[in-house]
Amino acid sequence: MIKVRGVDKAFGDKAVLHGIDATFEAGQVNFIIGRSGSGKSVLTKCIVGLLEVDAGDIKYAGEDFTALNTKEREPIRRQIGMLFQGGALFDSMTVLENVEFPLRMFADMDAEERQTRAMECLKRVELEGAEDRFPAEVSGGMQKRVALARAIVGRPHYLFCDEPNSGLDPQTAIVIDNLIRDLTHEYGTTTVVISHDMNSVIEIGDNIHFLHQGRVAWRGDRKGILSSGVEELDKFVYASDLMRDIKGKLQGR
Repeated sequence: MIKVRGVDKAFGDKAVLHGIDATFEAGQVNFIIGRSGSGKSVLTKCIVGLLEVDAGDIKYAGEDFTALNTKEREPIRRQIGMLFQGGALFDSMTVLENVEFPLRMFADMDAEERQTRAMECLKRVELEGAEDRFPAEVSGGMQKRVALARAIVGRPHYLFCDEPNSGLDPQTAIVIDNLIRDLTHEYGTTTVVISHDMNSVIEIGDNIHFLHQGRVAWRGDRKGILSSGVEELDKFVYASDLMRDIKGKLQGR
């Protein structure tokens, strides 16, 4: 579990986050949603320590991350897996080498142990047989699955996913969503997803925080989000034709 309490962040005289309170539950897919400029990325960077907060605290399993220095934060950072928006795979490495990379950097394992663990993760994302190929030789959806395998290879307690479906076709996006949900529930991971994709939110969102102008304007689950009564959230949720159709069907019941 990650708890954020009273977090403020400003850049010069421009305040970006205002007293953010949020709880990200273990074993759940936790979403941070909101329009561009709402503070999603800044909040996420504060949570993982890429930015320092101006006020408030962030606790990982009860330990105050904000009170720790860089060296003291290292054990927590080793428990964090990251799925980046663009995948961020190394072009010169094979699929297997990409997945093994965090283990070579941070784990006390020999080569055989690393390969065994990496192959287990590739199997989990249904990429057996692709281990000797290079990122340029596989599809965008397969690249995202490689990146997800790399993110979980260290068996992280915390998994952060930045726009995991960006650039993917709808069918492939569903595959990625299902993998994130299944892995989260299976391993009891505290998963935090930053996304604009309302389809993903509705399908796999266990715990959702909607940011508006640097504040948490609403929190709840995927059922409550469809009838929140919060004007700015309704505008965000029903911006797409698909979601407007869903709203129409719900109102017609």
